[in-house]
Amino acid sequence: MCGIAGVLFTSNQINYTKLESALEKIKHRGPDGIGSYFFNANGVVVGMGHRRLSIIDLSSLANQPMHTPDGKLSIVFNGEIYNYRELAKELRDLGIVFNTESDTEVLLYAWSIWGKECLQRLEGMFAFTILDKEKNYFYCVRDAFGIKPFYYSCDNKSFFFGSEISVIQEMNENASSLNYQSAYNYLVHGDYDSSSETFFENIYHLPPAHLLEIKLDNFLDIKPQRWWSPETTERKYLKFEDAVEEVREIFLHNVKLHLRSDVPIGSALSGGLDSSAIVCAMRYLEPNMPIHTFSYIASNSDSNEENWVNVVNNYVGAFSHKVSVNSNDLINDLDDLIKTQGEPFGSTSIYAQYRVYKLAKESGVTVTLDGQGADEMLAGYDGYPGHRLKSLLEQKRIFTSINFLKHWSNYPGRSKGLALKYLASELSSGHFYELLRRLDGKPSVPEWINTKALLDKGVKLLKPIHASHKNLPGRRVIEELALSLSGRGLTWLLRHGDRNSMRFSLESRVPFLTIDLANLFLTMPEEYLISSKGETKHVFRNAMRGIVPDSVLNRKDKIGFETPERKLLMCMGPVLNDWISNDLNLPFLNISKIKLEINNVVNGKRPYSKQIWRWLNFLRWAQYNLDKI
Repeated sequence: MCGIAGVLFTSNQINYTKLESALEKIKHRGPDGIGSYFFNANGVVVGMGHRRLSIIDLSSLANQPMHTPDGKLSIVFNGEIYNYRELAKELRDLGIVFNTESDTEVLLYAWSIWGKECLQRLEGMFAFTILDKEKNYFYCVRDAFGIKPFYYSCDNKSFFFGSEISVIQEMNENASSLNYQSAYNYLVHGDYDSSSETFFENIYHLPPAHLLEIKLDNFLDIKPQRWWSPETTERKYLKFEDAVEEVREIFLHNVKLHLRSDVPIGSALSGGLDSSAIVCAMRYLEPNMPIHTFSYIASNSDSNEENWVNVVNNYVGAFSHKVSVNSNDLINDLDDLIKTQGEPFGSTSIYAQYRVYKLAKESGVTVTLDGQGADEMLAGYDGYPGHRLKSLLEQKRIFTSINFLKHWSNYPGRSKGLALKYLASELSSGHFYELLRRLDGKPSVPEWINTKALLDKGVKLLKPIHASHKNLPGRRVIEELALSLSGRGLTWLLRHGDRNSMRFSLESRVPFLTIDLANLFLTMPEEYLISSKGETKHVFRNAMRGIVPDSVLNRKDKIGFETPERKLLMCMGPVLNDWISNDLNLPFLNISKIKLEINNVVNGKRPYSKQIWRWLNFLRWAQYNLDKI
C-alpha cells in the first residue's frame, strides 16, 4: 500500500523537480520510503515516483520504482497482490529468479511473462504503471473494483498521473478549474464518484477495471480500455446448497489470503453482518491469532451498534477498541477530514470511519480488514425491492411478486408503499423522472440554484442516469449490482476508505471484493441473494452458519458506521454560520437562500435532510480550493 505519481512530457517542457514536490503531497500514503526514476525515450521523458508504506517484504530491496534486471520494464505500484506466493511459484516454474519476497516483483514479472493477461490472475487491489522500454509503451492499470485510486490529466503537451488529485495539481497548474457539472450533480442529486469526472475540470478517474495503453510517440492519445466485466449469465441449474458451499469456500479463501502481512493486522467492526463475518472468519481460520477490532460507537443514539460489537468480540475473544465522538470532536476534525477526502462526500458517517482508522493506527495496527463491497454484490441495504419487483414482473411472475412485496415490507423500516415507490423509480427515467418530481411538488431545479449561471457553463440539469453496460431483463437486481461494482455506489465508498485509511498511513483491505466472488454472486438466481421472504444476503447468511453467531446472521436491521448526523451538525450552529457566510464568488449558488434553508432546519421549521451536509461540505471544500477553482 503506497502512493504513486508521475508524468510524461517532452524533454524541454517541465521542471524535473515537480515530481519530487508532488511526492511530498502524499507522504502520508507512504512514510517508509520515497523513490523516483526518469527515462528519456527519444525525447519523451517518463517520470515515475513512489511513496512506500511497507507491508510485505520490509527490506529496501522491495523499494520502488522497481526494474527487471535487463532494464526493459519499470514499475510503480500501489496496492497488494494477495496471491503473490502462488503466482511466484508459477513464475519460478517458468525460470524466473526472484531477488525479493515482495508482491511488487511478482507483479512485475507476471506482466513481463503474461502481459495484460496477467490481470485476470491477480487477487488483490492495485493501481500501477509499467514502462516497457522495448515496446515503447506506457501502461496505467486500475483494479477490477477501483479499490486503489488512479487519477490522470493531460494538456496539449503532458500527461500526469497520481494516487490523489493534489499530486496532479502540483505538477499541472492548469488542472484546477471547478467542474460545474460535478458540483451540480453532487449538490442537487447527491451524485459523485460515479463516472470518470472529478470536481476539477481536466482531472479524471481511471475507471475501475480499466487500463491505459499509451504509445510513447503519441502519449496524448488517451483511451481507457475495460479489462474485466463481471459475469452475469444466470447459472440456472445451480442448487442453493451448492451455492452456499461455493460461497463459504471462496470467502474463507479470500480472508485467508488477506491475512498475509509482515506488519500487525486487525479489523474494523461495525457490528453488522459483513464486518462480523470477516472477524469470525479470521478466528475460524486462525484459532490462536490475537484479533484486534476497532469500532465506532454512536453513544446515546438509535444508531448505537455496541451490543452487536460486543456479541462478536466475545464470540471470537477479540481485543476490542472503541471510539465515540461528540460535536466538539467533529468541529476539531472536520477540516482535516474534508482535506483528507480531497473532494466533497456524502455524509458525516465518513467521520466515524476516519476515527476508526485513527484508533487502529494509534493502537499499533497497520493493516485492517473491512467489509466494503458485500452490499453491492449480495443485494444488501434494503434488498433492491424495486429492481426485484421489476425482474419478477418481466418474468410474468405476478403472484410471486405480490408475495415478495408482502414479506419484504414486514422488515423494520420498510413498507409496501416504499417498495412500490422504488418500483416506480425503476420504471421511470430522464424527462419522465422530472415530470414525476413536479407532480410530487418538487421543483426540477431548486430555488437556491442560479440556473442561468449553470447553463452558461453547459451544465445538464437532469438527474444523472447511469446506464449499465449490461441490459438484463428479468435480472434487474443483478444488472444494478453489476453497475454498482464499477459505477454508482461502491466507487464512493472505496474512495472514502482509501483516503481515510491512508491519512493515518494504514492499509485497508476488502476481502469481499475479488473477481471470483463477484462472478459467483452475479451468476446466481436473484432469489439466492434476496429471498422470497425479503431476507437480504440470503446465500451468504447460510454460508456463514457455524462461523458467525446465529444472532448476528438473523438480524433484520442494518446500521453500519452511521453517525447521528443531525444532532452533531445542529450543535455546530456558530461554526456553520461562519462556513456559509464567506463570499466564495460562486454565482450559481444563492447563498441567502441556502442560509434561510439551514436556519429553518436549525429552528425546527423544516425537517433535517442530507442536503444540509452537502451544502456545508461543498462550501467548506470550496473555501480550501478557491485558489484552485
